[in-house]
Amino acid sequence: MSKLWTAPGGDPRTFGQPVGEKATYREYLGNYRLTIEMKCDGLDAEQLGRRSVPPSTLSLLGLVRHLAQMENQWFQRVLQGRTGAPGLYKHEDDRDWDFGGAVPDPAVVKDAFATWKAEIAKADEWLDALEEADLGREVPVDGRSHSMRDVLVHVIEEYARHAGHADLLRECIDGRTGL
Repeated sequence: MSKLWTAPGGDPRTFGQPVGEKATYREYLGNYRLTIEMKCDGLDAEQLGRRSVPPSTLSLLGLVRHLAQMENQWFQRVLQGRTGAPGLYKHEDDRDWDFGGAVPDPAVVKDAFATWKAEIAKADEWLDALEEADLGREVPVDGRSHSMRDVLVHVIEEYARHAGHADLLRECIDGRTGL
C-alpha cells in the first residue's frame, strides 16, 4: 500500500475561488511551489540528490535548483529586464548545471533551497506590485514579444510539468504518492 502525502483535510494548498486573472495565477503558482516543497519534505541530501535513471541527471535537488534558475530567468531577467547579473546555476562546461551540479551534499541542498526561496520571495514581491491591467504588457523574449500573462502561464506550466517529475522521483525514493 502506498503512503499518502497528507491526511484528509490536511492539505496545506489552497483550492479556492480566486477573483481575477492575477489572483488565479498566484493561486496556481503558489500551489505548485508548495507541491514541490512537499515532495522534497523529510528527505536527506542523498535522497534529494538521487538521480532518476541513467543517463539522466534528473533529481529532486536538481529540480529545486532548476526551479530557482527558472524563477530568476522569468521574473528577474525577462519580466523585469534585470539581465546584468549572470543566470543562476549556469556553468560554461555544462548547459544543464542546475541538474548536473545537484550533488548529494548538505551544503548544496542548503544553497539550493535558500536560493529557490529567495527567488520566490523576489518574484512574489514583484507580483504583489503588478497591476492586473499590466498582464497584457509585452516583454521581449528571444527576439519576439510576449505578454506578461503568457510568461506567467509558462512559469505555471513549468512548475506543473516538474511537479509530475517530482511525483515519480519521490515515489521511487520511499513510495510516497499523492497530489
